[in-house]
Amino acid sequence: MRRIGRTLAANLVLLLVALPGCAPGRPADDLAELRVLVPNAPGSGYDVTARTAAKALEDADVIRGVEVFNLPGGGGVVGLRRLGYERGNGRLMMLMGLGVVGSQYTQNAPVTLQDTTPIARLIEEPAIVVVTRESPYRDLAELIAAWRADPGAVPVGGGSSAGGPDHLAPMLVADAVGITPREVSYRQYDGGGDLLAAILHHDVAFGVSGLSEYADQIASGQLRVLAVTSEQRVPGILAPTLREQHVDVVFSNWRGIVAPPGLAERDVAAMRDAVARLHGSQPWRTALARYGWTDAYLDGPAFGDFLTEENDRLAVLLGGLGLTGSH
Repeated sequence: MRRIGRTLAANLVLLLVALPGCAPGRPADDLAELRVLVPNAPGSGYDVTARTAAKALEDADVIRGVEVFNLPGGGGVVGLRRLGYERGNGRLMMLMGLGVVGSQYTQNAPVTLQDTTPIARLIEEPAIVVVTRESPYRDLAELIAAWRADPGAVPVGGGSSAGGPDHLAPMLVADAVGITPREVSYRQYDGGGDLLAAILHHDVAFGVSGLSEYADQIASGQLRVLAVTSEQRVPGILAPTLREQHVDVVFSNWRGIVAPPGLAERDVAAMRDAVARLHGSQPWRTALARYGWTDAYLDGPAFGDFLTEENDRLAVLLGGLGLTGSH
């Protein structure tokens, strides 16, 4: 009986190893109880991306039960600091993007992205210039005419701090149309939810945000898009590009994933494997199409090199626009 029992047990192990998805030791299988930190408020672009990725991970049967939680503040610097404190935690990732790169530069963050473990870049998306449906500005030309006449009287709102995408995009537009960026009245909100309230309550004349954050409000007619910052028009959005309207600016935001410093090699491999499988999954491809995101996948060390390049690029860009120092 003992021999038969041992034989049955051995055969069961062999069967489990042979079944698809049951092989022990696959890197992504090590990520039970994974948490994803969002360094902005609910409703922000980071939040939408993180929750969409978590659902796709589950739908694709890569990881189940991923917890997404928000820790807003400082344009992402509060979340970045928390990530630094979680040294060696192989069950934590942070969804981030261009805004965090800018914030660490402009706010002298005590923890920088160079202290984190790069996992992967995921997507790119254009920004949009939006107004309410009852706005007096029927097109971008009318908005720019009023803006040029009195920059301080035409405030723009964004969901990122200085150096973030919602801040950089209008500053680049201002510079392109002859407005000194330092004269722009930029009002910062902590994520897309707070910015949406400000736009709808007419606290700002117009807003700049990521395309995916206001897809529902655009579809319902609450918001009108005056321009997209991409090279080409965006399918499903009835708005021309900036260049079509004689504003020579092309701008895109990007988002990716980093993890705490000091991770074991096995944990890094597990995270990169999980994100690679997410990237190759049908649920993720469906999400890209739904939100108008462009696939910009870049793995591991290459993503780390990209982060360094972005930090250097933003330092030059902000300096050139005269937005360093007090900003």
